Amino acid sequence: MTVTPLAAHAADRPAPAFRGRIGRDARSGHYAVPGRYRLHLSTACPGGLRIAVAHSLLGLDTVCPATYLPAVPDCPEGGHSVLRPLYEASAHRYPGPAIAPVLSDDWSGRIVSTHAPDIMRDLDRRFGGDRPSLYPCGAESEIEAVERMCAQGIEQAAQRAGSVGGAPVELDRALGMLLETLGALERWLGGRTYLIRDEITAADVELWVALVQLDTVHRNHLDASAVQRIADHPTLWAYARRLAAHPAFGGHLDLDGIERRHHARCQGLEAAGAAVQILDWAVHAAR
Repeated sequence: MTVTPLAAHAADRPAPAFRGRIGRDARSGHYAVPGRYRLHLSTACPGGLRIAVAHSLLGLDTVCPATYLPAVPDCPEGGHSVLRPLYEASAHRYPGPAIAPVLSDDWSGRIVSTHAPDIMRDLDRRFGGDRPSLYPCGAESEIEAVERMCAQGIEQAAQRAGSVGGAPVELDRALGMLLETLGALERWLGGRTYLIRDEITAADVELWVALVQLDTVHRNHLDASAVQRIADHPTLWAYARRLAAHPAFGGHLDLDGIERRHHARCQGLEAAGAAVQILDWAVHAAR
């Protein structure tokens, strides 16, 4: 898949606090041992949902257990109190919120990483075993291009298009970028089951979560006409519906949690698009 990255005008995703990696052997410090590591996830947030889907696709429930956290953090600064000991053990007087996702080391009681893309890659490469890889050989550049498209062309563009008080020309430009990205993906998926291989890869995980967020979160701040134009990509939304029926995808879809997290964090006003749901996720999601 050849993709031209879209330019981003909004800020990139916040830099993670911890970016340790799981290596191949004991010389790397953090090395792959079944049962040593634990995930702490909230599937109401995009990063947590991506990791949860990848974790299920790889079948790692016993190899790297996952603890699921509430959709809305319980600390005033936006963190989870249950994660505070891990953060404080990992960084003396850590000043920020104790947020998920987290990959922790049960041996040391410290955090390995809070960076979702690194965590997904390490789960796949160090614990994937004989299962089909989510990052198959030769596909890394294509997967990274899809990650950029989802972050910049869908998530950031949708946020800007629904910004309260934004200049009309900026809102139109952001909506144009969003529709351009969706159109490119619509054309690419024509005649295909998955994005870049004949089986599910990390690119499909990235895109599916971006589409979930687009329809369950960003849609609330767009007008009805914009949402109808977004919905006018039948191949793309059929693809999202098909993946939702897969247990590893739909089984982690916490619609109520996503809604509660959105209302707890969002400072904007709902627009007419809030009433124009694109997919009935509750019907299509596997349970």
